This record gives sequence, C-alpha cells and structure tokens, in this order.
Amino acid sequence: MADRVRIFDTTLRDGEQAAGVSFSAEEKLQIAKLLERMGVDCIEAGFAAASPADFDAVNRIAREVRGTQIATLCRAVPNDVDQGWEAIRDAENPRIHVFLSSSDIHIAHQLRKDRESVLQQAREMVARAKQYTSDVEFSPMDATRSDVDFVRRMLREVIEAGATTINIPDTVGYAIPDEFARFITGILEDVPGADNVVVSVHCHNDLGLSTANSLAAVGAGARQVECTINGLGERAGNTSLEETVMAIRTRADHLGVEIGVDPQYLVPASRMVQDFAGMHVQPNKAIVGLNAFRHQSGIHQDGVVKMRETYEIMDPKEVGWVEGSQFVLSKLSGRAGFRSRLEDLGYDLDADELKAAFDRFQQLADRKTVVDDRDLEAIVMDRLGQPTEGWQLVSIDISAGTTATPSATVTLRSPDDEECSGAKTGTGPVDAIYQTIRELTGVEDELEEYSVTSITEGLDAQGDVTIRILIDGATHTGRATDQDILVASARAYINAINRHVSGQTGATAAATQERTP
Repeated sequence: MADRVRIFDTTLRDGEQAAGVSFSAEEKLQIAKLLERMGVDCIEAGFAAASPADFDAVNRIAREVRGTQIATLCRAVPNDVDQGWEAIRDAENPRIHVFLSSSDIHIAHQLRKDRESVLQQAREMVARAKQYTSDVEFSPMDATRSDVDFVRRMLREVIEAGATTINIPDTVGYAIPDEFARFITGILEDVPGADNVVVSVHCHNDLGLSTANSLAAVGAGARQVECTINGLGERAGNTSLEETVMAIRTRADHLGVEIGVDPQYLVPASRMVQDFAGMHVQPNKAIVGLNAFRHQSGIHQDGVVKMRETYEIMDPKEVGWVEGSQFVLSKLSGRAGFRSRLEDLGYDLDADELKAAFDRFQQLADRKTVVDDRDLEAIVMDRLGQPTEGWQLVSIDISAGTTATPSATVTLRSPDDEECSGAKTGTGPVDAIYQTIRELTGVEDELEEYSVTSITEGLDAQGDVTIRILIDGATHTGRATDQDILVASARAYINAINRHVSGQTGATAAATQERTP
C-alpha cells in the first residue's frame, strides 16, 4: 500500500499574508468548511496571537469545523503559545505550530541573539506547547539558508522536547528541487528520532519552484506538504494545493504515494478564494485557470474529440469543472434549488445568510434571463464579504456626460443608524462617488487599486469591483458586485471603509509580526 502524504492548508494564515488580502471572519469560516469537505488533513486557521480579530476567527473555526485538524501558528514566545492554545482548545483535533528562525542572517539581524539562546528558546516553547496538546509542529524558519548541521541539531532537540511534526520551510523560495530533496534525505538519515515524526515542507514561490520543491521533498520522504489554494501567499506565494494534489494523483506511478483530498472541490475552492481575496488567477494557471482545459489548436481539438486523453492528462470533471453549460437558475427557481446549488459549489450558509442571498438572487433574476454559477458565487461573496456593521449605501444618483461635469449625490446610513446625504463633483463618475462618500464618512484614504471585471458574458452581466485603499499605513480591500458598476463601485468603497472601521485587515496584524515560514 502506498505511503500517505498529508495535505496541510495554510490559505487562512499564509494566504492572507499576500499583499492586499484580508478575509473576513465569515469568509474564513466558509473556506475552512470547504477545505474540511475537501478532505484536507490539517487547516492552519490563522495566527491567533496576531490580533483579537485573528484570535476570534481561529477560535470560531476550531469550534465549528469538524473532521479535520485545526492548527494555529505561534512565534516561539510564551504569550503566542498560550493564546494559540486558548484559540484552538475546542477543536476536535488541535495542533500548535511553533516557529523560530534558524538561519544566521535571521538570528543575527532579526532576532539579535546567538545560536545557543535560539536553541534554548525552541526547546522551551515546544515543551510549553506540549503541555497543552500532544500534537506540536515546529518550523526552523529560513531553513534552506541555514547551516545544515545547526538545523539538524535544532530538529533533534525539538523532537526530544515533544515535536511530532518537523516542518522545513523554504521561507524565501531559495531552494532548487534536487538540492531540497537532499536536504530532506539528510534530515531523515541523520536526525535522531526523525523517523518517528512527520517530516513536512513549506515552500515559497519566489523562483517559481515551490510546487517542484515540494514534490521533490515528497520523493525524498517528506509526508506532509503545506500549501494554499491558488498558491496564494506572501510575495510570490506558496506551493499550490491544487497543483500538488493533482500531481500526486496523476503521477502516482512515479511518486508512489497517496492523498485523501477529494479533487472535485478544487475548482470551487479556487473560485471561492479568488472571490474572497479579490485576486483572480491567470487564465493559464494549472488545474484551475480558465484555459487549463481549453483547446484552440485544430490538431488538439481533433485529438480531444476523438479521445480526450490524447491531449488531457486529467479529466476536467474530476477537479470540479462543469462539463458543457453551467447550472442555470431563473426567477422561477425556488429556495430549495438555490440552496442545493450553493451546497454543490461548496458554500454552507446559515438560515439568515441563505435568506439574504436568496433575496439578492431574486432581485438579480428579475433583471437577468438566467443566473449561472458565476452569478451565484458573486452573490454569496458579496453578502459574506460585507462587515455586518458600519456604513450602508441607501441611494446613489449620478450625472455625467460628454459636456457635463460628473457629479454624484449619495445617501448613506451611518453606524448609528442615521441617514446623511451629500453631493460632489469629480473627474469622472467614480471619482465623484468616492469624493462624496469620503466627505460623508470623514475617512482620509489613498486609493491604491481599482478594478472592474465582468462576472459573466453579455450586456446584462454583473460587474465585479475590487478596490484597495490605504488608511494609516494599512491596506483595506473592498469588493462588491452589481449590474450597475457605479453602484458596485460605491458599495466596494464603503465595504473597504467598513473593514477599516471594524479593524478587519490582515496587513496591520502581519506588519507587527516577524516574517513567518
């Protein structure tokens, strides 16, 4: 029987460290529930000690998600370990993940310590975590730029202190696959106790080699891969979960290992994370990109028509692509069919969320002939992405044209439930909207990014607006969809402001922490 490789997903922790990405608590819970349904072995739910909002999100996932392990990342300091345990103690199968730098450049310039004190700190914090739970993971950060003998010594000591998983991070994406494989082989051969723990890898994509390095490590004996949906993460991102899963499944003949992930949820998970993160993958992205199973060459088309396997090494239906036309709903569709399709797409809504989403669906269905999967995903993303409290858009009127100065009249409902109105001009209708909202809310910000994409094809398509604003050094993302892109633009801007007001941002928390594995 083949060895089993564990899939450790860190979309909610390292994925959220991608610049400009900030998941709300509801979004994190939806992603976690879909990962659980997918069969991911362990979900790193966040960095519990980073902020009160992160603590609450990790704690909620630990309480509500069952059937998979829940982990939280902790610096090797007492407060992080203690808070981490408080956040995940209600999990069905909790794990504390402790990290500490091992490279001389980090020890000298970031930690400003010496090797011996770092070793002592690692031992003590692993032992502290072990008092709370039997499942403790340890990561020597920047391992691939560290002295090999020192890394092995550190691993030996944390195993003796109680670590049950030792994770090797290629923190800055420095390794080359054959080199990384030798690194893993050396650990398994030369570190006492390494054969009795799980050896894991966490690779970054700075040289575009994260998935290749992870697979090389699996070939060398690693039995856990840390990855994210769409490869989302710090800088150039992390090992892609969908690429790792399908490489292991497709080339089981070569790798000789198996995994427990159900691939039919890969495309739904990719779309969910794209929507919530406001970061769309490129069309030629492996497995989940729009062009991943499209064929334009006549020769390729002819081959696929005769036998799919001539030019496809994977079945698109296996990874969640819908064959032919997408599932279509209309204004005649009922709540049961609506709920059933959302469940097929990986969403798990409570009664209030379902009612709000269904009301929005009915409004859209009155204006569109058909509502397909992409519209449904946009509806749910739009509902879950909005903070539950804060400013709300009541009405908006726009005046613009080739000879008129663009102006916007906007009415908002304040967090205190009072209505206020204002009107401003701008260089264009969107600028006029933002000038008015800025004056009404009193928020001083800098617009960093504004983008509009079409959810579906046709003149009746919904527009998906994503903006990023900078307030007091922190980036806040706002997203909204509507058939009227000006309405969507207003709601996206208000969404970003509400995230600032409610403190929902990954950027501020991440900025206060050491760079993580």
